[in-house]
Amino acid sequence: MSDSLFSKIIRREIPADIVFEDDRLIAFRDIHPQAPVHVLFVPKQPHATLNDVPDGEAELLGRLLLAAAAYAKREGFAESGYRLLMNCNHDGGQTVFHLHLHLLAGRALDSHFG
Repeated sequence: MSDSLFSKIIRREIPADIVFEDDRLIAFRDIHPQAPVHVLFVPKQPHATLNDVPDGEAELLGRLLLAAAAYAKREGFAESGYRLLMNCNHDGGQTVFHLHLHLLAGRALDSHFG
């Protein structure tokens, strides 16, 4: 496993507020939230970026999305809405190079990107 911040969380070397876990994914609250609800959904198998996910791992990407949607439903904000965001590489805003999906919710989010 890589030595990213997220890999250390997966190995329980760094504490995190974990809100979901299964055999392939873990989700925890972001320590620098950009919305009242800001949860990161992370595959346990490290891929640095979306570009590094092999074609055979399409199911993993689907699991990320479905886990986030299930969390939104369980926590009661699916109907009011949420945003899912994945950054890729430096120009895309990625700062931790372990693939992850951001779930943002809890308030009206801007409808444009700048």
